[in-house]
Amino acid sequence: MAVHALGEPRDGARTYEEADPRLDPDRVAAASPAGGGSPADHAKELAALRVLSADIAMAANLAGHDVVHSHTWYANAAGHLGGLLYDVAHVVTAHSLEPLRPWKAEQLGGGYRLSSWVERSAYQSADAVIAVSDGMRDDVLTAYPAIDPNRVHVVRNGIDTTFYRPVEETDVLERLGVDLAQPYVTFVGRITRQKGVPHLLRAALRLPEEVQLVLLAGAADTPELARETDELVARLRSERTGVFLVSEMLPREDVRQVLAHATVFCCPSVYEPLGIVNLEAMACRTAVVASDVGGIPEVVNDGVTGLLVHYDEDEPTAFEAGLTEAITQLVDDPQRAAHLGSAGRVRATTEFGWDGVAARTVEVYRSVLAS
Repeated sequence: MAVHALGEPRDGARTYEEADPRLDPDRVAAASPAGGGSPADHAKELAALRVLSADIAMAANLAGHDVVHSHTWYANAAGHLGGLLYDVAHVVTAHSLEPLRPWKAEQLGGGYRLSSWVERSAYQSADAVIAVSDGMRDDVLTAYPAIDPNRVHVVRNGIDTTFYRPVEETDVLERLGVDLAQPYVTFVGRITRQKGVPHLLRAALRLPEEVQLVLLAGAADTPELARETDELVARLRSERTGVFLVSEMLPREDVRQVLAHATVFCCPSVYEPLGIVNLEAMACRTAVVASDVGGIPEVVNDGVTGLLVHYDEDEPTAFEAGLTEAITQLVDDPQRAAHLGSAGRVRATTEFGWDGVAARTVEVYRSVLAS
């Protein structure tokens, strides 16, 4: 088995840079005739092409395998091309779907049309599609009706429950300035339209005054979303204390500590094929409040490991009020929050371990090789 990946070098994988120097905006600008449009205006499109150039290089190194398995559109082209080149089976895992993320057009420009084409081509020709939830399987068949349903298998993602676990250390929280004598709700994830961070920020305006908010959130995907988020954070800080926004990437050990000591982990996503971060919070024995979209209900057992809030894109105010109410319920009843957290830990360890995920994935490989 060989692992091929885009991005930074990592142990056990052959990595590929997402950058063909011929597609660098500055280099293209230097080679462009005067009077033409600025290549800087098309940096989003060139970024998508750099991914494809890396995929072509990756495909060239896929000979000698019985199965190639690609994850997300970033690698789907490599898997598709490798399968065609070497006449081997191609399996794709659906972690998300481009047609269900239209806000990416804002982020990627014309690159979104390219990513959508890559995904569609790879999925429709794949020997098998692995969906990470039952909800995701339904979405795949709805978005790509040309796919034979018999080729779509459900294998839920897993997490390392030996790493994500309750911990006693509090040094990271102390460094951030969190008051450990008061409850806090936390969010961990990217600031994208998909993750629904503005909904949580508006919901936090109405939380009890003693509740703190700890956001481990990277830079926003677009300037527009960054402005919206910054304005909401500023408003929160003007109306209440205990608002902490950490934009830099923290080590996993630090993230684990923040998850483990939270009264509530909140996942306000408007689209979520599965929601691994909910599993990570559950494994840390933390109660979860989450939207009821996508595969989240297959992870968060409503009333058992957390509370689900209905999301309707036409009624955002009702969703935000629901988040406020659910978080407040658990903050006001820490014994119930602890009970939900304990049940979440049990569920994460018994149903979402990597050994089971690996075994089910091998079953899919065997099925495509047999056919």
